[in-house]
Formats: sequence, C-alpha cells, structure tokens
Amino acid sequence: MKVSIIGTGYVGLTTGVCLAWLGHDVTCVDTDQSKVDSLDRGIPTIYEPFLEQFMAEAKERIRFTTSYAEAIPDAQVIFIAVGTPSGPGGNPDLQYLQAAAKAIGLHFEGDYAVVVNKSTVPIGSGNWVDALLRESYEEAHGSSAHGQFSVASNPEFLREGTALHDTLYADRVVVGSDDSRSLEVLYTLYRPILDQTFVPPTYLPRPEDLGAVPLVSTDLASAELIKYAANAFLALKISYINEIGQLAEKVGADITQVAKGIGLDARIGSRFLQAGLGWGGSCFGKDTAALVSTAAEYGLGMHIVEAARIVNLRQRERVIEKLLAELKILKGRTVALLGLAFKPNTDDLREAPAIEIARKLVERGCRVKVHDPVALERFRREYPNIGVVCCETPEQTAEGADAVVLVTEWPQYREMNWEAVAASMRNRLVLDGRNVLDRARLMRAGFHCLSMNGDIQASIENALASL
Repeated sequence: MKVSIIGTGYVGLTTGVCLAWLGHDVTCVDTDQSKVDSLDRGIPTIYEPFLEQFMAEAKERIRFTTSYAEAIPDAQVIFIAVGTPSGPGGNPDLQYLQAAAKAIGLHFEGDYAVVVNKSTVPIGSGNWVDALLRESYEEAHGSSAHGQFSVASNPEFLREGTALHDTLYADRVVVGSDDSRSLEVLYTLYRPILDQTFVPPTYLPRPEDLGAVPLVSTDLASAELIKYAANAFLALKISYINEIGQLAEKVGADITQVAKGIGLDARIGSRFLQAGLGWGGSCFGKDTAALVSTAAEYGLGMHIVEAARIVNLRQRERVIEKLLAELKILKGRTVALLGLAFKPNTDDLREAPAIEIARKLVERGCRVKVHDPVALERFRREYPNIGVVCCETPEQTAEGADAVVLVTEWPQYREMNWEAVAASMRNRLVLDGRNVLDRARLMRAGFHCLSMNGDIQASIENALASL
C-alpha cells in the first residue's frame, strides 16, 4: 500500500520504517530539512536500537521529504504523527495537528484515503480533523470534487528503546473509526503484524510465545480514550509503587522484595512496579495532564490521576532531601548524575528526571557533573544554559564528587569499575535512584549507599559493612 507519514519523531519514524520493512511504499514528511537530509543518508535522527539496520533494509521502499505535494496526492493511508505537547492547563497544543490536517486536504488528489491520527490527541479530535480535511480539500479542489476521506484513530503503545519490537510484536493493535471502510484498509495494512506472517530479522527475533496479535476495532472516541487510559494506568502503577516505597522506608521493608511479592500476582503483574525516580518521557506526564484537563471540561475530577502526578513529581525533590540529609550542606558540593535520558536505550530528554534534579542542585549552589552514553549531545543542544559540566565518561563524572546519583539505569553503569570510582571521589556516597546497583559490591568498595525507597534497610547494611 502507499503510505504517507507526517512527522518523523519517535512514533512517525519507527512506524514508517517498520511499514516499509514489511513491504509497503512509505513516504515520510517533516518540515525540518536537516532531519530529512540525515534520514535520506540512512542516519537516524533519534536513538533506537536496530533502527539503522531497519532503515538500511527498507531503503528501497521509504523516502523522506519536506514536500506535502510529493507525499500526499496518491496516498492510500496517511498517518499524522506530529507532536502534541502540553499547553496551558494541561491541554495538548494541537497547532501541528491542525497544520497537518489542512495540508492533507490541500494536496490530496486521489479517490479515497484513510487519515489516521497516530499522535495522542484529545477525545473528539477525530471529528475535528475530519472537518479540517474537508474544509481544506474543498478550498483547493471545489465542493464538487470527488475525493473522499475516512478518519481513524490508531494509538501507539510503543516504549522508547523497544519501539521496533513493540511495533512488530505488538500486544494489540487498536483501530477506531466510524467508517467500516477505514477499518478494512487498516486491517489490510497491519495484516502481516496481526498474522505474524513475516520472517523476523535475526537481530530482533519473534518472541517464542507470540501468536496472532489481537486487533481491537472500536469507534473513534473509544480508541482515543484507550490511549489515555492505558498511559494513565501505567503512570498510576509507577506512582503507586513509589508511594509504597516511602512507607517501606519508614518501616524498614525492602521495596524490591515488596514489588516482587505483589508483582507475581497475575492480576497485578510485575511491569511498571520498579520503584525509583518516577516516570519521564513524552507520554505519561502529557497524557495524564490531558486526561485531567479533559475531565474538567465535563465537570469531572480525576483525583487518582492527579495524585499520581503529585507523587511522581515528589520523587525528584526527595533526591535533594536525601543528599541534604547526608551531606548537610549542598552549597559548594559536587554531585555527579549518571544518566540524562528518561530511561535506557533512548536519547529522549522530555520530562527526564535528570533535568529537574540538575536544576534543583544548581539552584542550591552545587557543581553538577553529568554523563549519558547516548543522550549527551542532545542534552548539550537542548539545555545549553542549565549550568552543568558534561563529561565524556562516567568515571570523569564521578571524579572529585561528593555524591553520585544513578538517574538512568543504563547497563554500563551497573557494570562500571566502582572500585576505581571510589578511589577518585571526595566523598563515597551513592544514591541509587533506580534500585538496580549491586549494593554489596558498592559497600565493599567503601561506599555509603542510599536508595529511593528503603534507606532503613540500606542503613542497616551500611552499618554491618563498617563493622
């Protein structure tokens, strides 16, 4: 099928590359000429494992352009995958969605196309996009023109760092439309994924227990709400385990064991029960804010979701409190932050806990040194004036530091030479913000260890290690 995708961010690019890899003819549109030039050369503009390999294998079936006139006229399926950042009051900023819808209407010249909202959009946006499409189409072609559109919602459930895996081996595919024709088109588009008939790449094998992928067909509004409801629920799980973690710290319980004990309950599950610094990224913060804002428009209060947001933001402040409790004075101290991206295997800095933690430390007079194995260059570009020292290696980051804070659980941080790091630090204090480090090894190296949820247990172990 002929597919056009508007937007080459995390969702648009990975979706486009996967569809091209599966055999569809894909054209990706972006207004940023430098991104298009890079993608034309086969160089990804985001970090995602295996993305470059997929692009190389799909290069004969995917093109990148800044021209709607090149991408839209004869497309059969047109995905809108533009950004919808939070605006005032938590409402999404829909200016890019509006511009894309109008451009599609102006440039479409075929008989029929399905226009798919891939961006996370407020409930009811499908109807708005439909009106924009028809208005701009008639403006360009006249009211008697024969071209027709169906608008569908196809929310993404991709995890950055595993986006290609999540596309090819999805838990489910959700499509929503009030027109049965568009559901048939999207079923045809996704059939290789639904039936798992493609030969998987050797570097990204199919999970052994994966059968057919379920297709959930709904009306427009239901599909739009499914996306928000899913992200809000996952955000609730993260905030819930962090709140339980605070209680664990008070009573001397080990939050990792508590999470394991409740996560083995099939009704709960272990995913998104890792206590730590809370969520980041482009989805949870934005989508929970949008859900609260949408509910307010209908006179409803989303008190549970609001509470989850409060708990999540509180985790970043707790880092400062823990460092202050140990070091007594932060002004003039050097603090090393390991990890900038909001999670491993991505360079995405949106809502990343490290950014807020760095700002709070700088405000308190700390000298802050930072490192990330992938996101460092993006950080330099996007936060040039934050006032921290960027280091090329984690060892350089820790040198002369009064404390090291593990912010992002990159595997290389767990495996680094902590014994050598201890010898280079001014004060051997580690705050494990993700509860993933080998505490026994750190204590043997002479570190005093803190964690986000369970410092009473850590204090006991530290005391025993000093005997």
